[in-house]
Amino acid sequence: MILFNGRIVEDDQVAISPTDRGYNFGDGIYEVFRIYGGQLFEREAHMARLSRSAAAIRLRLPWTIDELDRQLRQLMEAQPVDNGTLYIQITRCAAPRNHAFPAQGEAVVVAFIRELPRPVAALENGIQAVTMEDIRWLRCDIKSLNLLPNVLAKQEALDRGAGEAIFHRGATVTECSSSNFMAVKDGIVYTHPATNLILHGVTRGVLLQLAAQQGIAVVERPFDLAFLAQADEAFLSGTTSEITPIVGIDGRPVGDGAPGPVTRRLQQAFERRVQACADGKPE
Repeated sequence: MILFNGRIVEDDQVAISPTDRGYNFGDGIYEVFRIYGGQLFEREAHMARLSRSAAAIRLRLPWTIDELDRQLRQLMEAQPVDNGTLYIQITRCAAPRNHAFPAQGEAVVVAFIRELPRPVAALENGIQAVTMEDIRWLRCDIKSLNLLPNVLAKQEALDRGAGEAIFHRGATVTECSSSNFMAVKDGIVYTHPATNLILHGVTRGVLLQLAAQQGIAVVERPFDLAFLAQADEAFLSGTTSEITPIVGIDGRPVGDGAPGPVTRRLQQAFERRVQACADGKPE
């Protein structure tokens, strides 16, 4: 089932125009929600970011956020899953191809649900990562459809036998191709501040809350590749990746090459947050 412009329809009933500006220009936004135990995780934070992204690209939403939220709930009732994702995409409209905004046109809304198991092996064992230059534009804080640099980086990481790419601008580490990034030194978590150079991750926000609750110090400031090379631990955070340890970077082990104690504490706290969501009792 797919939510298409306010109606829940079968997949084969969806028709996207070849003049859709999302197709022609990547002129649109999206959100990916995690579903745990049939419940949307951090629903309000995702909806707030969707609204912020729309405002940032001057895209007029066809419904209020509350109405969109109601439609997503209807979609979940029509296609219930225990563990999965809900994807929503909103493009500006279909219109004759022209770089300038069209004078008229209705936004196109598509949303669908897919089952997706939790990444248990990666959470337990960690993954390898590689570093590469961040060649993206300067508004990474907008969750737009313009993801080709991310796609190329992710594929290069996979081609090099790694699970994720860690971006850096010059020597400054920013984030990963599809997740936020944190390094740990002497028990302190370091992460790039939430500027225009990184996506303001919902899971990143949860992680910062959990760190405060656990008494784990977090420093939000830029750090460089030299600092990263001396890190005791490293991990990424994301909607589908949760809190995944990074045990090796560019073929060299991080710390002792195993998930570290700070990462494990945050994973355990996150697990409790997930269980509360699945139980219908978000913290």
